[in-house]
Amino acid sequence: MMEEMNYYDEVINLIERHHRWRGNCINMIASENITSIAVREAIVSDFGHRYAEGLLGGRNEDGLRIFNRFYQGTKYFDKIEGIAMKLAEELFEGEHANVVPISGVMANLAVYNALTKHNDKISGLTVQAGGHISHTRVSAVGVIGLREVPYVFDNYEMNIDVDKSKSILLREKPRIMMLGASLFLFPHPIKELREIANEIDAYIVYDGAHVAGLIAGGRFQRPFKEGADVFTSSTHKTFPGPQGGIIVCKKFLADKIDNSAFPGLTSNHHLHHVAGLAIALAEMKEFGRDYANQIVKNAKSLAQGLYELGFNVLCEHKDFTESHQIAVDVSEVGRGKEVAELCESANIIINKNLLPWDSLNDADNPSGIRIGVAEITRIGMKESEMKEIAEFMMRIIIKRENPDNVREDVIDFKKEFNEIHYCYQSRSGAYDIIRIE
Repeated sequence: MMEEMNYYDEVINLIERHHRWRGNCINMIASENITSIAVREAIVSDFGHRYAEGLLGGRNEDGLRIFNRFYQGTKYFDKIEGIAMKLAEELFEGEHANVVPISGVMANLAVYNALTKHNDKISGLTVQAGGHISHTRVSAVGVIGLREVPYVFDNYEMNIDVDKSKSILLREKPRIMMLGASLFLFPHPIKELREIANEIDAYIVYDGAHVAGLIAGGRFQRPFKEGADVFTSSTHKTFPGPQGGIIVCKKFLADKIDNSAFPGLTSNHHLHHVAGLAIALAEMKEFGRDYANQIVKNAKSLAQGLYELGFNVLCEHKDFTESHQIAVDVSEVGRGKEVAELCESANIIINKNLLPWDSLNDADNPSGIRIGVAEITRIGMKESEMKEIAEFMMRIIIKRENPDNVREDVIDFKKEFNEIHYCYQSRSGAYDIIRIE
């Protein structure tokens, strides 16, 4: 058996090996990103040891929220949480923000809990059409006891078919019309669905987990301006913050949602992550527009490069994507599981992904892969690098070159991309371990 100290040594060793390896990889999991050094320092601050349970009060002279805490010792954190809320309201154009949820799923669960009752209905995308599990009965929807009403999905356009969905929505009358997706190439038709929501007295909840960084940077779409009532998100995909969740809503829903988040579903809300979130929000206010624009440029460029090299990239007729994501049907070159594993053997990290024509039974080996460019954009890559990445992927997936040879070239390619961009402390060491001396 391994001695206790050996467990310690082994874990430290594994952490160090992970950092070195990821620093040598092209990381393109669409749900991942890296934070700035300042955000990382906030995450390892003393706030990680503290609690700040309490309720919202009014606002101070600076417009920041006042808190009625049950613990002492929160005078500095109160200001930080107030700043995070204020910045979130500004960036996402909402009237009220809540930064209590500790994940995107918990944000969705808090909203469902606040706005529905058991046996109500909720409309959303199926998992095959890109819907997140928290929009379905296997996750948060099932926890609350809601009934699913799937939208009709247009496989060619990779979007909700409003015309074909309308009669279903009018008949089923879901209490929540859920928008947003895990495979999210194009803006969802909020305005068109708002008209239907008004007829059936439904809330529109927009899950922006994947595209929050784009929205904060003025790209993709403007959920509240287009008709959403609530915006939920995780805080670590295109939005380069610490892992956590956020809710932004219209003022008339604020009390219900706040009470659902705390004390309803959360006690302590991970203060160190809120501190990191506040810094990430400030960075996005300053640098988000340039970052979001480059993400979309890179996604389009990589998609075009893959398409020209023979890949079946979805939606060529629409310039492939308006987000950070690219969807590729690889059913003719090995299917998703084999392709993702091949890429990993060459230090290219992507994920297998269901496509709309797959069955749920195909989840272990679907026909597609999903590629995201948020992280590689964060470390300074631009359109020219996308062409090189497409070549690497062609070599390993289509030509079936020796993975060792491709991996060597990937490692050499990656060496010059070790600086974090679009933040206040732009410096090298993107994949270094933060050590406290």
